[in-house]
Amino acid sequence: MLVLAHKTESPRVLFVRFKSIGDVIFTLPAVWQVRESFPDAKIVFLTSRENAGLLRGFSAVDEIVEVDREIYRQGNPWKILRATTGLIRRLRREKFSLAVDLQGFVETAALTWCSGAPQRWGSVYNKGRRWAYTHGVTRDYGLHPIEWNLFLLRQCGLETKTIRNEFNLPDEALESARNFFAAHQLRPDQRTLFIQPFTSSPQKNWPLAGYLAVAEYWRARGLQVLFGGGPGERAALEPARAAGFVVAAGVPLLVSAGLMKLSTFVLGGDTGMPHLALALGKHVVVIMHSNLPGTCVPFQHADWTVTPEPGQAMANISSEAVNAACAKSLSEL
Repeated sequence: MLVLAHKTESPRVLFVRFKSIGDVIFTLPAVWQVRESFPDAKIVFLTSRENAGLLRGFSAVDEIVEVDREIYRQGNPWKILRATTGLIRRLRREKFSLAVDLQGFVETAALTWCSGAPQRWGSVYNKGRRWAYTHGVTRDYGLHPIEWNLFLLRQCGLETKTIRNEFNLPDEALESARNFFAAHQLRPDQRTLFIQPFTSSPQKNWPLAGYLAVAEYWRARGLQVLFGGGPGERAALEPARAAGFVVAAGVPLLVSAGLMKLSTFVLGGDTGMPHLALALGKHVVVIMHSNLPGTCVPFQHADWTVTPEPGQAMANISSEAVNAACAKSLSEL
């Protein structure tokens, strides 16, 4: 067993991952593994401000430290200097036993080093950043990101046991989701399909017309259908609203998580929300380019994907193929 502190001390562990939603969710089993290995540890998670709310569902994390990356985008040198020195002082005050960089960017490597932790582990994407770590492990792109994060822990000396991919939704978020259901005449005791059609990359999107065809198919078979999305996707989801479907675009992230929790299963593209749904214990169907090893398939469920035929575009996936995957998901519940 790796020793992080003297017997009379509780270890302090820092995790670093700035973005994005899916990649932060992929760190969840690694965080649980450290909690299982060191029950008395104080675990702190450093992330970007936009993902700080998501970390509230990481019940193994004791404290969240936010980085306002907008300060760095604005380019004001004095604000950048003040924010950076304040952050470094904040991290060093904790006297971390271990810092784990699960991102491996220049800035996350530097902050891991600046934390002052005597043990610093990190994913190495570029050999020029290895200096920041006492144990740097070269990224293996053949592994699923969750498997990679656990592999990193093992390579650095931490025994990994059972895999726990569990997101604990705050009670108030679930209550807000229940209120949303009630306000839109959705019944929590009726089978519900939650659809998250858009991703951060247009090339990963299946056409909205396909999602609407799938939604119509399942509405005709008695399912409630709910479309989710971010604030910037309200206009793009107007066709769904015009077709009589409930649209939840723009609700807070954890409320969206609550809506997925209340739903029977989740359909979407290769984006963070289906991975969050999986960590909530839901069945998901993900429409994506490929489900080969190393891709961001639903963890341990490459079969919960719909992909195009080799050499074909995403748009060539038929609604019939997606309906068949949804029917299979329903049959397994």
